Amino acid sequence: MNTVSIHHKRAGVVAAAAVPHAPQLLSRPDTEDLAQVDRVHLQLRAIGQVFLAKKADCVIVISNDHGDHFVTHSVPPFCVHAARRADGMHKHRGDWALDGDLGYALVPEMGALGFDLAFTLDAKLQTAFTIPYEQMGFTRDMPMLALFVNAYMPPQPAPTRCFAFGQALERALCKLGKRAILIASGGLSHYPGTRHYPNPDVETDRGLYDRLCEGDLQQLLGLSEQSLDRSGNIELRSTLMLAGAMGDRKPFAAHFEPSWHHTYATLAWDLETPNPITEDHALIYPALPNGRVPLVQALLHLRTLPEEARRFIADPLAWAENYALAEDERQALVAFDTERLRDEFHIHALLTAGAATQVNLQRKKSA
Repeated sequence: MNTVSIHHKRAGVVAAAAVPHAPQLLSRPDTEDLAQVDRVHLQLRAIGQVFLAKKADCVIVISNDHGDHFVTHSVPPFCVHAARRADGMHKHRGDWALDGDLGYALVPEMGALGFDLAFTLDAKLQTAFTIPYEQMGFTRDMPMLALFVNAYMPPQPAPTRCFAFGQALERALCKLGKRAILIASGGLSHYPGTRHYPNPDVETDRGLYDRLCEGDLQQLLGLSEQSLDRSGNIELRSTLMLAGAMGDRKPFAAHFEPSWHHTYATLAWDLETPNPITEDHALIYPALPNGRVPLVQALLHLRTLPEEARRFIADPLAWAENYALAEDERQALVAFDTERLRDEFHIHALLTAGAATQVNLQRKKSA
């Protein structure tokens, strides 16, 4: 769980988590394995301690309405709470502080980025927001920015649209100069109110969870609206928004625990630590090195011009003099060490392999 902050992000999402908000975490009914409920709570609290240490400017919770507000008069795809306070619901009734100023500020910023973000001033704060917030260690007087995504009322925003919203949210936060904690509240499969409720799709959940643990968040873009519905994962839209905001990255904490009605899954990411997925990955087909253009041109000519390959075979040293090569480049080319040219000088494999094929072909013809 412990992480070391390596790189301080001046703005944008600095840490993120995908968490469950099952009401059983708060009500603790006798239908539940309370030891399991406690384990989920401990995981949320441990993640929250890491997040609190970030001293971020804002904490954004993305979740969905459950048929309490956005049903008939307005059902926006995305909506932000712009009031400074809101009443909680159920066992979390009472006053909760909101970051309404940031909510208002996001509306024009997101509009400029192609999202006409709705806002509300009087929606109650459902436990889908307050359960993970409280269990992670945030208090009622610590302002939350509440973002609603429509998950239950068709037509819902497509997975691609949710992902794009997250990308735009990251840009907006950077423009506003806000360091943000992002909490995607939704959990994995469950079917509230339906006959499917006792049968979460654990097999699908396990596949999704394993890929997320590998850092492959863009896999979520391959999910259709129908597959989200069938697998009980329509609330995964909040995690899709998180994925857009942060990109591919392995989590520093992960927990997977199915219950009889829900798959409790928590994952957390620290965006101020190194990201080997994008930073340390050596491409099998790297970009052409812009400091070795003459060497690239030489190999391209060997690959595509048979007459140049024949001249090279006749006198490699003289042929290499036609190109402004560094000494180490000249040595590798004259020796025609294509493995060194590919692996040490990072010349594209199609050029080195193609040049080798052409040179070998011309050697056979002249033999």
